[in-house]
Amino acid sequence: MSYEDMIYEVRDGIATITLNRPKVMNALSPNLESEMHRAFDEADADRAARVIILTGAGAGFCSGYDQGPRDDGKKKGDPTGKSIAEFIEGWQRNDSQIADKWVHMWKLGKPIIAAVNGWAMGGGFWYQLAADITIASDKAVFAQPEVRHISNTSFLFTALCGWKSANRWGLTGDHFDAEEAYRIGMVNEVVPHDQLMDRARALAARIALVPEPAVRLNKAIAMQGLQASGVYSALLTEGALGALAHSSHTEYREQLYETMRTDGVKAYLQMRDGPFQPEPMGPRSEKGMRERAAKK
Repeated sequence: MSYEDMIYEVRDGIATITLNRPKVMNALSPNLESEMHRAFDEADADRAARVIILTGAGAGFCSGYDQGPRDDGKKKGDPTGKSIAEFIEGWQRNDSQIADKWVHMWKLGKPIIAAVNGWAMGGGFWYQLAADITIASDKAVFAQPEVRHISNTSFLFTALCGWKSANRWGLTGDHFDAEEAYRIGMVNEVVPHDQLMDRARALAARIALVPEPAVRLNKAIAMQGLQASGVYSALLTEGALGALAHSSHTEYREQLYETMRTDGVKAYLQMRDGPFQPEPMGPRSEKGMRERAAKK
């Protein structure tokens, strides 16, 4: 199976899926997301693969869903030219599928290790949440900045880290670093950046030593048990409320979209995120900006 926007390889029993749109920090286009899920299925069906590693090329793990304009020049979710009913319908159809994406990952017989090599934003943040295990580089940065243009967080964050942490970071879209991610229980471990893939492969190799039925069934105990405990029902609620959030178009968001139409994505992001800077952690924090300035 060939891929356009990602790299797929199997070596020593480990299937490595590398998101490969580095110029946009591996932003999720419809094609990339589709390819990623096809690769999950390919790895799951391949008897030569025992474990899956998901990572990104370049400086980003995944910067989230692509914020750039479509071929018609509009941003995804732009209500221009749509009736209210059509606008809500589009988001309802989109957001009702969210639980299916995580359940697809959980139904695989092979565990997914997310090796977060850099920026993990929005949809990228969600995918590393849904992975079975997450190892973060000490350069990793996490956030859900999309809430700043009226979007939803994910209940997976609450389920994994508790509602206090989920509210702190989900209600602001603020950036937080790998150490904070480890402190709140979102990642399994933090490693030096240049050791990330070696550590992920070493852990994958240890899992591959365990007999296949034990890995497959014990993953099922964890992930099916999680769903049975109510997480799946909560994700269905998330889909409904997420559609409501996405379709809650305001004058402020219209200004954001107009800025994108006239001045491009960079101006759009500056208008959205500028008031929140400096961020509390990461490269756009006061400390991060001082460190970058010192290197120049």
